[in-house]
Amino acid sequence: MNDKSCIKCGSTDAGTKEVAMTGTGLSKMFDIQNNQFVVVYCKNCGYSEFYNKKASMGSNILDLFFG
Repeated sequence: MNDKSCIKCGSTDAGTKEVAMTGTGLSKMFDIQNNQFVVVYCKNCGYSEFYNKKASMGSNILDLFFG
């Protein structure tokens, strides 16, 4: 198995998506989506990991996902 592969199935085919979510309290009440994340997912098995968009970017995220 490649050392840059999905930890669940071993696939090397990954994708990314950006998502926004509400927090708690007033942001939830008013549906203010102030939490932004990048989701890295395996296109083979669907295993996903969320990364804070403000803390990580680009290829660094794929490196974290593929270990």
